[in-house]
Amino acid sequence: MTRIALAPVLGYLIIEEDFNVALGVFALAGLTDLLDGFIARNWANQKSALGSALDPLADKILISVLYISLTCADLIPVSLTYMIISRDIVLIAAVFYVRYRTLPSPRTLARYFNPCYATARLKPTFISKVNTAVQLILVAASLAAPVFNYVDSIYLQILWCFTAFTTTASAYSYYHYGRKTVQVIKGK
Repeated sequence: MTRIALAPVLGYLIIEEDFNVALGVFALAGLTDLLDGFIARNWANQKSALGSALDPLADKILISVLYISLTCADLIPVSLTYMIISRDIVLIAAVFYVRYRTLPSPRTLARYFNPCYATARLKPTFISKVNTAVQLILVAASLAAPVFNYVDSIYLQILWCFTAFTTTASAYSYYHYGRKTVQVIKGK
């Protein structure tokens, strides 16, 4: 919930070009993500279906807001942001489709949108995990660029290209390995 709440704050700070504070808030969002994962892995009674649904949603919201804001601030190219958000929209649509196909009758809206009623689990591919890390590194580097005065760095431009490559590879991996990344949960 903290990352979802911090997303518009980060967007505002970036649009207002308050990059010092935005970098700190981004670090706070990262810490809450690490803490959330640590707690979920180490205390089984702290895991919940709602948390399992909110965690990837919070990541998508945060990444989308950050990339759109950084693009508006001319720190990330429009084409890269378009590529990243398009991939995420296709993945979200695929999740909705899988949810529909795995939900037993009667298929009601209440059951469809109930995160406590899990019917399938999406297992991220290795390249998708790498892509997420690369995207977050690019966000951190882009937020830090105006603070440390390296906005026009060739290294930042190379990171744009690498992010585009991993985003494309990740999208392809889901297309190619589609069925292998989805685990249907029986007995629901």
